[in-house]
This record gives sequence, C-alpha cells and structure tokens, in this order.
Amino acid sequence: MSNPPPRSPLPPFRDPARKLPERIGDLLGRLSPAEKLGLLHQHQAAVPRLGLDSFRTGTEALHGVAWLGPATVFPQAVGLAASWNPELVRAVGSAVGDEVRSFHHEDPAGVGLNVWAPVVNPLRDPRWGRNEEGYSEDPWLTGVLAVAYGRGLTGDAEGTLKTAPTLKHFLAYNNETDRCTTSSNLPPRVLHDYELPAFRAPIAAGAAVAMMPSYNLVNGRPAHLSPLINELVRTWTEDDLLIVSDAGAPANLVELQQYFGDKPTAYAAMLRAGVDSITQDDNDAGPSTRHLTDALAQGKLSEADVDLAVRHALAIRFRLGEFDPVELNPYGAPAADVVGCPAHRQLAQDAARQSIVLLKHECQVLPLSTTTTKRVAVVGPLADTLFEDWYSGTLPYRITARAGLIERLGSEAVDYCEGVDRIELRTDAGCLGAGQDKSVGIGDTGAFDLFDWGGGAWTLRSVETGSYVTVTGTGSLVADHPGPSTWEVKETFDLIATSETTSVLRHRHSGRFVELTDGAATATAEEVASATVFELVTLIDGAARAAELAAAADVAIVVVGNHPLVNGRETEDRAELDLPAAQDRLVRAVHAANPRTVLVMSSSYPFSVEWADQHLPALLWSAHGGQEYGRALADVLFGDSDPAGRLPQTWYRSAADLPDLLDYDIVATDSTYLYFRGRPLYPFGHGLSYTTFTYSGLRLSSASVPADGELLVSLTVTNSGTRSGREVVQLYTHQQRSRAKQPLRQLRDFQQVALAAGESVEVQFRLQATDLGFWDVTRNRRCVETARHSVLIGRSATDTRLTASFDVAGESIPARAIFTAPLAATAFDDYCSMTMTDTTPEYGDAVRSLDAGAWLAFEDVDLDDGATRCIAQVAAELDGGTIELRLDDPLHGLLLGTVQVPPTGDRHTWVDSGTPLAAASGVHTLYAVFSSAAIALESLTFER
Repeated sequence: MSNPPPRSPLPPFRDPARKLPERIGDLLGRLSPAEKLGLLHQHQAAVPRLGLDSFRTGTEALHGVAWLGPATVFPQAVGLAASWNPELVRAVGSAVGDEVRSFHHEDPAGVGLNVWAPVVNPLRDPRWGRNEEGYSEDPWLTGVLAVAYGRGLTGDAEGTLKTAPTLKHFLAYNNETDRCTTSSNLPPRVLHDYELPAFRAPIAAGAAVAMMPSYNLVNGRPAHLSPLINELVRTWTEDDLLIVSDAGAPANLVELQQYFGDKPTAYAAMLRAGVDSITQDDNDAGPSTRHLTDALAQGKLSEADVDLAVRHALAIRFRLGEFDPVELNPYGAPAADVVGCPAHRQLAQDAARQSIVLLKHECQVLPLSTTTTKRVAVVGPLADTLFEDWYSGTLPYRITARAGLIERLGSEAVDYCEGVDRIELRTDAGCLGAGQDKSVGIGDTGAFDLFDWGGGAWTLRSVETGSYVTVTGTGSLVADHPGPSTWEVKETFDLIATSETTSVLRHRHSGRFVELTDGAATATAEEVASATVFELVTLIDGAARAAELAAAADVAIVVVGNHPLVNGRETEDRAELDLPAAQDRLVRAVHAANPRTVLVMSSSYPFSVEWADQHLPALLWSAHGGQEYGRALADVLFGDSDPAGRLPQTWYRSAADLPDLLDYDIVATDSTYLYFRGRPLYPFGHGLSYTTFTYSGLRLSSASVPADGELLVSLTVTNSGTRSGREVVQLYTHQQRSRAKQPLRQLRDFQQVALAAGESVEVQFRLQATDLGFWDVTRNRRCVETARHSVLIGRSATDTRLTASFDVAGESIPARAIFTAPLAATAFDDYCSMTMTDTTPEYGDAVRSLDAGAWLAFEDVDLDDGATRCIAQVAAELDGGTIELRLDDPLHGLLLGTVQVPPTGDRHTWVDSGTPLAAASGVHTLYAVFSSAAIALESLTFER
C-alpha cells in the first residue's frame, strides 16, 4: 500500500498547488465578520493574525504611472489610439505595468497593483472634458486598443497578473456638466450596439479584471446601482470581476443624487448591485464600515452579500501573487532601474511618433530637409513647453518642439517666441502689480504675458517673477505658481469687457472679481460693479513678433493647442470646438508673413480649424505626447518617419454639427462617424502620408455567406509614390436594407502596412457574419438579418477606394407578437420628447414623457384579428394624465384606446390601467401619445 502524499505545512489559501476557488474559500472562511468588512474599502485593512498585509485599489496608470513622482510619460490615451497600432499600445501597457510593479516594490502599502486604466468610454462627443482619457468614438476600435493595453498591464505570465487593470467608467459617461446628477438616456440599441461592446471586449479577453461604475445616472438610476453589473457584465468572464466605486460616488447616492435617504440603505444597495470596493473618505475606511455594519444590523444586507463582495476582492489579490511564495511570483522582483529606463524612453518616442497625424499636406512644404532648411521659426504657446494632464505621471524631462528642432538644426538656425501678448493692466492709479507692496507678490513691473486657452479662460504670467498669477485662500493675487497643475485650478481668469478698451478680471475658481484696495490686488469683489476696471495695454504684440520671425525663416512652425487642465478637463466640458481666438490670430499672422507655415496642434481633443485647413499648406495633430514629444515631432517633420497616425474620432467643422451634449442617443441624433450625415472637417480614420498609395484587385471569397459564416476579403495595396511609407488599410461595411436604422459605415478591421516606393502587398481580412448583427428591439436580442452588405475599403471612413457587395443569409425580423408577452415600453422604434427612466431602484427600465404630445412608436405591431383590451403599467409622481394609443400616425391615426394614468405619488410606484380598444386588425405602427410631462410607461399588455 502506497503512502499518502505529505500534507503541505501551509494553510490552503497559501498553497499555490491548490485551485484558486479553493484557496479563496479557505481564506474567506478564516476571516471574522469585522475583518471581512475591512476588505470592502479602497484601503483594505491588514489582518495580522493571518499574515495579510494592507491592500489598496486605485493606482492611476492611464498613459504612465501617475501621482507617484517621475515616471515614463507616454502620449495621452487618445494619442495612443491615434497610432492604430495594438502592438504598440500593448508594449506601452507592459512598460507601465513594469513601472507600477517597481513603485509597489519600493512602497507596498502606498502603491497598489490594482490599476485604474484603461478608460473605454466611447468618445461620442469631442466636447467631453475627459476626451483625452478615451481611445476612440468607435466602440470596436476602443475594445481592440483596450484589450492591447490591458494585456500589457496584466503581463504574459501564466496564472499571475503583473497588475490588475480596471475599466473606467461604466456606463454612458461623456459629460462633466453636472456629471453626478445628469441621467444618460440610453435606449436598448445604443446600449447594446454602442456602449457595451467597448467594455465587453477587454473583460471577455481577460485583459481587464476589474471595472469602475461612473458618476452619472443611466436611465434614471445611478450607475453604481446598475443591474447590468451582475446580470450581464459578470457573464462575460468566468473569473471573479472586482467592481470598485469611483471616488466619492457612494456618498453621492444620498447627497447629490438623493436616490436614498440614508447611507446604510445606499451602501447596501450598492453592494447588492455588485460594487465590491468602496472609494470614499480617502484612506479612512471607518465611515464606510459603519454604514455597512448598520446595513447588516437592519437586515438590508446579508452575510452572503458581504462574502460575495469579499470573494471578488480577494480573487484579485490571489491572482496578483500576493499569497504565493515570493520565488514563484514572476513579477515579485522588478528591476531596480526600470522606471524611466532607456527602453521605456525609446518606447515613449516611438509612441509619440506613431501618434502624430498629418491632417493636410500640400505644396510639398513637408518633409523638411536639413540641407535646404537653414532657418526655422518655431512659435506658439506650446512651442517650448510640455504639459501634464491630471492622469499623467511627472515628466522626468521635457523634449519640446523647440528642443527637437534644435537637436536637428542647431540653436543658431531656430528662432523662437511664444507668440502671446505682453500686456499691462492699467488704472488711473497705475498698473496692476507696478509700484505695489511686494508682499502682494505679482511683481513691480506690472507686465504680464497673456495666454488664451479658449472658453474665456486666460492665464497671466508675471514678466518679473516668471510665474503665473494665482489667488490665495484669502483672495490675494500672487505670481508664484508654475501654472495650472492641481485639481483646483486657481490660475485662470475671465477678461470681461466693459468698453472697447477696458475690462474687469473675474477669477474663475472663486467667481469673484479683482479689485485694487489700498495698493493690494485681491479677488474679493462679489459683483462686477465693485471690480476694478482695467485698461488692457499691449506692450508687445505676440502675433506680430511671431510674424517677424516667420518672415525671416525658410519655414514657420506654429505650435498651438490646449492646456489639459483648462477649458476641457475632468469636471469641465467645452462649449465650442474653436481654436482659442488668440491662437487663431497667431496662426493667421504667421501665415500672412510666410506662406510656408506648418500648423502643429498638440491637444486633448479635436479643434474646428476650417480656416487653417483652407489656407495653410500643412497641418499636423497629436495628443499631448509625453516626454519625447519634440524628438518625435522632428522625426515626422523631417521625414525620418512617415506619418503613421490616423484620427480615432471625427473632427467636425463646428459645434453646430453636434447634438446636445447630454443626448446619448447616437442613432436618433445621427451622431459619430457611424451616423453623421454631414461633411466633417477630417473624418474618422483620416491621416495622410508623405507618399501615395493605390488600392486594387478587391476580391471576396464568396458572393454570400450564412449568418454564422466567414467572408475572406482580399486586395492589393501599392506604394505608388517615391518614398517609403506606412498605410492603414481600413475595412468598413454597410447594411443596405434593414428593418432598423443602420450605420452609414462601420469599422470592422484594419491593417498597417509598411511599403517601400513601388512595393505592393496583398492585404487580407476575415469578416465574421456574426459581427454584422445588431440589437433587435422587438425580441430583445441580437440578430443577423438577411440582407445585402457593402464592403468599403479605404483610407478613412469617407475616403473609400474599393467597394463590393455580398449577401448574408440570416433571418427576417417578424412582426411583433403582442399577445404572447407584454410589449415593453423600451422596445420602441422611434420617439419624440421621451426619456428612459428606472422602473425600481434595483431593476428595470421604462420611459417617461418630457412634454405634452410626447410619443413612442412601435413598428410592425401585429393586431391579428383584433385586440379588445390593453392594460398599461404606468406611473405619475405628481399629476396624472392619459396615454392615447393610435395607429400609424401620432396625431390623426385611428384612436385605438385611451389609458388613464392616475397620480401614483412616486415614480417607482406602478399601477395597471386598462382601456377597451377599438376594432382594428393587421400589422400597424402603434403610437403611444402622452397628454403631459412626467407620465411613465413600463409596458402594454394586449388581450384578445
């Protein structure tokens, strides 16, 4: 008889030979109730008796390690996306993961391995203040890049995570305006076809192991309570998925959102909805623990609910290797010098280079030549500076555009100025700053350099101190700050004209006006009438000075853009798309002085630069490009690298091309490149090369495919120019006929090819017919219709070079069978003046009218031989009203019946209200027409 194997001296949870569920279960069983609650906060408490160290979620790692000191800073996320290069994005994610591990190794308690990246909110609207954090307006491309970055962060080791990536922010979050109190209206098709795919891809691929809900409400319910977290998101993976709250969001449930009356109730609901980790009260877990303890005592939360949340939290720690022997953790001993190492510096340059997009190229100004370019004027407010955004790391060094050009040409060949006005703010008593008490701190000369960041936001830099004017807690103006760099920006002012030559200063952060009192400058006046009126006198015209330099140069490079913490940032959306007026004036003046002017934009978002597009020979854009930006820009300007970047979002001509910022229904509003019917300034996918490419020989493997089939698409791409270059070949499709409104074009795949002059290559794509499906609202499921589809091959969403058609043998969507199940109000095909709302705090969606005359349309309703009665589930918080059921026309169609809607006292209180129906048969469009605002409908049940 053989001897049994020796038992491990380790407790089961520390035995790596055991399976993960067993290890988690063992540790869970050893924890006391109080210890379990201690694991449900961002700062998880240590459990000394079991040898558990403290653990924290939430290291920011969006495009480098943030908030922990100098680290490699890569281009912003939208810039990484502009590379259209998943391999590059994965390499960046891997480098960031290595640096996170290094910081954690040095400070295990202070630096957590749960990283809050990537952001996968599709960039629906370029005015969103956090535009730079996302990847693309296309959900599929967003998913591809999120998978790449996430896989870099998770690492390649079998069974152990390098870091634990967390997707942000679930769900339908694209506005900073009242972000904690606005509700995103999300009809089913927009939910399933646009919002969810970007989240699903990285979770299903195992490239994200955690997720964060967003601040906003969705269809009337706080996103932190979304039933989709447990009912849908967690079905995308077999692994435990950790859900972390956004900072301060738990308290919002009671305070800003007033969704619950007390915090024990709110915290219990949030935990039951699937949130496992509470980010509240900074590192003080005490209040959250007390609320959860009270919820348990009041029966609002069960021990099973707590155990499930703790299981999710522990699973991540196990997968990070925390409870394994150190020698078994492949990431446990990172290289001491990995942060900012030469390989990462080179990767930062590669990433910045590949993210630069050539928007326009005429007259052969570019690429520049070191042999023929003897003098360059590099001008503009961003020509010799690099900015950090809120989620970037601390730049270890700065290679600016000016520095990159000097490296190429030498300092003698590069002329530079910022192109901003130098001014004085004069009063009858003198100038602001001049001759005042030096304790005021804004200098004695009274001269300031004036920077325009758009949206009415200006900064003033003291000529004497070289620092920016800010406002202290007592309201005093001082010039001792490096510029906007903190969460609360106190360095921006409004210049409000009071006449053609005079203005008052309003401090944007405090909302108070600047006044001079007894020689001291303070931002303390509450009314404009109390403000000091200044005459703004220009000492140096920045645009004119830049034009002088440009006139004497072989080529002028104007570098403009945004400050990432001003006019478009977290907590602040943009109102317009325009380039700041002073920057626009600079561009025009430089071009007038030298027609060989190249506009370089470094920004977190698109601009509307139609004048520049019409007049300048060359325009380039990149997101803020990190520490190596200047070298990367020089590589592209001088042709060492063919411009490889492509736009990940549409550039519109004006904000007038966009719907209301808070309208999330991209289908109804013809939004994003998918549905936009206008003519964009630069389309999605746009980006030029220094060479030319021709497309030929498009071939499809078949003229038709089944709904579960595959189509092989082949073509030849040739570099028809005289230089080597890189091309991004893009495959789009369009469903020609459908029961539902279809996108005008939709990205399905892309490939990058690098070709020498005259070289050709065959490009192949594999198109899965299942990917051509969409959400069928009539049956509440995905479907692939029988239809003809167009294949569109080209250089962008609107630059199509080759086309072909094929048929898909799918299904035909039948008429609505209204007698077999209730007709959900959310299953509408069209609507007017309606919004989605929550049925109950826990689950369900309904619709609510916004005005009298609002209506819902349900197409293809099969009345068969006729229905005799309809029972509507309705609610009306205050006043009641009626819902008319009409056929084929909301105003004059046959009145089928009228539902009486009584006041129910609460929007979550629903009642059934029936109405007899007029005689009608056959298939019709059914309209539900609401007599007044604030009437809600959940469903219609028809009886024969």
